[in-house]
Formats: sequence, C-alpha cells, structure tokens
Amino acid sequence: MRTVTVSDKGQVVIPVEIRRRLGITPGCQLDFSLEGHVIRAEVKRQVTPTIAEDGFGMLVCRRPGKRRLADFDVALAMRETKDDRP
Repeated sequence: MRTVTVSDKGQVVIPVEIRRRLGITPGCQLDFSLEGHVIRAEVKRQVTPTIAEDGFGMLVCRRPGKRRLADFDVALAMRETKDDRP
C-alpha cells in the first residue's frame, strides 16, 4: 500500500504503478464511493491518448492556389471582423 498526501485543494497523486496498471491517463474519469471508512475509486471512462498527427488532413482549404502562413495577416483579419463587444 502506498501513502500519498492530500493537497490544500483535496487533490492526491495516484502512484504511477497504479495508473499504469489500470490504464489511467489524462482525461480519464473516476467514480468515487464511500464504503464504511474506505474510499473506493473505479475507472469509469478511459480516454485513448491521441497525437497531433491524428488530425492531419481534417482541415482543408478549398481556395485555389497554395497558401503559406506568411500570407495571413492577423491584424487585418481582426479589423475585418465585426466587433461584437457591448
């Protein structure tokens, strides 16, 4: 059994051995229940980790010709958008 310290915000760090064994990754959800004086945590939903390359090709520019990042003028685009502030 491992002992961890609870932070001021009520947070604890799950030891790496337990996270690996249960497949707990960032974004996973855990269900907590109280059984007497025992806290039980159950993995509710596991999230499959992704990498940036998984999104390659999702965004497509349908304008003719090739465009480069240098072709975009952020300041001009901001001036052209409608100012929707109250």
